[in-house]
Amino acid sequence: MVNPVLKTFLEENNVDYRIVPHRESHSALKDAQAAHISGHHVAKTVMVDVDGNLCMCVLPATHLIDFLILKNELGAEECRLVGEMRFQNAFEGVVEVGAMSPFGNIHHMPVYVSRSLVQDGRIAFNAGSHREMVEMSYWDFDRLVSPKLLNFSHQREELRAA
Repeated sequence: MVNPVLKTFLEENNVDYRIVPHRESHSALKDAQAAHISGHHVAKTVMVDVDGNLCMCVLPATHLIDFLILKNELGAEECRLVGEMRFQNAFEGVVEVGAMSPFGNIHHMPVYVSRSLVQDGRIAFNAGSHREMVEMSYWDFDRLVSPKLLNFSHQREELRAA
């Protein structure tokens, strides 16, 4: 089930989107495969602690975060991955832990997007469930979230050779 808070937000802002059902998965790359969508279009949301503040980093499913680059891009003292226990109650309306959408603005947190996600103009992402994704225009996402675009990710090594 799509997060009802997000669904209402998209509809109130006249966003054209579609719901893409797929078999249950707990990995953005496997979600992409299950939904038959390129991993370059699937946005994974990674929760990061930046100098004590909870933030969202959004990047293609085919990429990994380079925390040293992220730290330097943000001018931060510390950037580290956050475990689910730290953020499990931070998302109103999220149905399943770890299936949060990249709409951090709805939850009053900064959103940082990897520039590599912007290339194709469309994104798909979990939106409250490990069995459904929302697909929409990247530009609608950008208009509604106003994320900060940074260069903090690189393609996963095992996918470079493929």
